[in-house]
Amino acid sequence: MIEASIGAVPGLIVSFLVLAAITAIPAALVCRARGRPALLPALAVVATAGIVTVTLLPSSAGISSGQCDAGMPRHVLTSSSALLNIALFVPATTLAVMVFRRPVTIAAAFVAFSGGIEFLQSMMPLGRACSVTDMTANSLGSLIGIALGILGLKLRERPVQRLKRDAVWGVSIAAASAAILAGAFQTQVRAVDVVAIDDRQRAYSDGLDGSEEWILRAATGVFGKGTQVTETSATKRGQHSLITAVTNRGPISGWWPDRTLVQAWSTDNQGDEGKLSEAQAREVAQLYAQKWLPDSVKGSTQTIRHVGEDPAQSVYVVIYRRYVHEVMMPMRLEITVTKAGRIMGFTSKPIKDPVLPPTEITEKDAMRRVEEQAGAKPTSAKLLAQPVGGKWRPIWLIGVNGGDAFIDAATGQKTQPDK
Repeated sequence: MIEASIGAVPGLIVSFLVLAAITAIPAALVCRARGRPALLPALAVVATAGIVTVTLLPSSAGISSGQCDAGMPRHVLTSSSALLNIALFVPATTLAVMVFRRPVTIAAAFVAFSGGIEFLQSMMPLGRACSVTDMTANSLGSLIGIALGILGLKLRERPVQRLKRDAVWGVSIAAASAAILAGAFQTQVRAVDVVAIDDRQRAYSDGLDGSEEWILRAATGVFGKGTQVTETSATKRGQHSLITAVTNRGPISGWWPDRTLVQAWSTDNQGDEGKLSEAQAREVAQLYAQKWLPDSVKGSTQTIRHVGEDPAQSVYVVIYRRYVHEVMMPMRLEITVTKAGRIMGFTSKPIKDPVLPPTEITEKDAMRRVEEQAGAKPTSAKLLAQPVGGKWRPIWLIGVNGGDAFIDAATGQKTQPDK
């Protein structure tokens, strides 16, 4: 940890030696001039110079300023950085207590000193990270040093000076510094919870375990043996993640942890010469869909159409739709199969069937209402499940005047589905 700190802060040792010299030498000379021992005061100043150098010397870490990690100090006794901060504050406070013999004042002063350091780290472009965990570690190190200083005084048989006055000064310093620092942090620093963010990111990463293996198996099922994933990405959306894989034969994507595929398309998007019949194409699509998209197959009706001008290289598009009480559900699945029996790709909307209110308006009633409103005769009508205002409704889609009109099949009112 010490080696890492030295590497991250160029000139740390040289800066410490210079600061220690320009502060310890005057302190020793003042003590000598007053006829007092100079060793302990000089060492206390050197230890404090070490704190200043390690915590405030600009670092090459490049951490942005203007924010402070306000997360609970859960790792103060397990983090190597926090343990180093504890150790950093012990010598200075121990020596300060032995020099001034006022432990309460020293404790308050060093806790305030710790808060001031974290505030400067948050406000100045030092490449340093302000955090409540560091502040807690600094304060804990100070309190340990206070206890060791009191022990040192007892061993040297030197009593604490003016305990009541020491307590008054300590409480006053603590109250004043707490008010000043609280106001400064509240108005100048943006609080973030880095530990919680890291924990969420770690939990999210753990939740993706197995997703790459799953998407590779699915890709192999579409594109065949020899398929290799060259790149994967995950996009979090609510409690789910869209896993996208780029393979040597085409892209594929699906929802995790649902293990529900959304789309795949081969880079070889030309039809193959072959003699596959419609019945055989249906069977190829059905086998694949039952294995990889079973929720879309269950209860669905299957239709098929040809695409392509060249009969030898045209493809079959096998279409799956599901109807509940004659209402077409939002689920969609289309699988493209070549004349050679190769699955070129598929598109899917794996939406669960919504619960809808009962349909009260017939097709004839819906068309009549649209005709009255539009002043023209409708040309087509479909009953679909559509979201309106965030809620699923049974909707008549009526073609009229070259456009579409929408009638709520439960209320008969004209409506407009969500985009």
